[in-house]
Amino acid sequence: MTPSGKNYRKIVVKVGSSLFCSKKGEFDQSALNNLAAGLGVLAGGPKTKFVIVSSGAIALGMIRLKLESRPKDLSVLQAAAATGQNILMDSYGKAFKGRNIAQVLLTWEDFNDRSRYLNAKKTLDTLLDLDCLPVVNENDTVSTDEIRFGDNDRLSAMVATMIGADLLIILSDVAGLLDKDKKLIKVIPEISQQIKALARPSEKKTSVGGMITKLDAAKIAVASGIPCVIASGRDHNMICRAAADPFSQGDWTVFVPKKALDQKCRWIAFGTKPKGRIIVDEGAKKALKDHNSLLAVGVTGIERDFEKGAVASIIDSCGIEFARGKVNVTSKILNEVKGRHFNREIMHRDNIVILE
Repeated sequence: MTPSGKNYRKIVVKVGSSLFCSKKGEFDQSALNNLAAGLGVLAGGPKTKFVIVSSGAIALGMIRLKLESRPKDLSVLQAAAATGQNILMDSYGKAFKGRNIAQVLLTWEDFNDRSRYLNAKKTLDTLLDLDCLPVVNENDTVSTDEIRFGDNDRLSAMVATMIGADLLIILSDVAGLLDKDKKLIKVIPEISQQIKALARPSEKKTSVGGMITKLDAAKIAVASGIPCVIASGRDHNMICRAAADPFSQGDWTVFVPKKALDQKCRWIAFGTKPKGRIIVDEGAKKALKDHNSLLAVGVTGIERDFEKGAVASIIDSCGIEFARGKVNVTSKILNEVKGRHFNREIMHRDNIVILE
């Protein structure tokens, strides 16, 4: 079953740098102008609001600094981002004439820390209430390896879950996900291993990600009850059609949403970087999937240190992460009591999210 007849009033649109940076390393303002024309139609309704998550700061900085390939050195990458961020926002200002544009720069820490997460959500909600257009990007100028998203596809999905969006549209230079015969897959009810096997990373010198990170983003969105569309950003008329009725089986790929996790579970599952890994036996795995709490007797191992209240991954005996949860004890205490009966729950069932 797919949703039908729904008005999508809050839409997150992710814009890839490949849409306005050519293969020759040249910037194309007209591409952003066309995007603005298309999104302007989306904003035509009295209640329709949208947030743009835009790549491009590093790519534009590379063009301005005449760098031939994406920097591997973090300081050079940050310098390119700092140079290009101003160009990027100026370009959006030119494209969306007459609109109030707001720049919002985020890192993992803004999601990982619950209070910062709620503050960022309030800021975005307020900007939308004030009829501003938020343009969100990763804060590459200060991000280190520990707090970087690494791609804006995942960031767009996390922003969509943060603000409770009705729809996520990921625009690229391809129409969507292709099957083995290079034919467009129009509807994907579940992101299976067979679907994941069709994805390929990006080979472009100015960008990262590719279809692999788009599938990761789609997985986050649909688990939060949000339909996700991957479409070509070259034709702004198609963007409007996809936003009007994503399940009409047009020239794009749509991922069918599941029953939405609540806000707290979304944050545990997708808004944090787990501080550690807890390995459990098959009995504990079955109990967790049956919505029981995690007990020390089912824990067989621990990786990395963590404090009480941190979010940790739960790993099965095959090394596969199948859940995440908020721990009630430190890693030091858990290491002392693992495999034994203990008078406290390691994780309460209401603070555990099954990822499979």
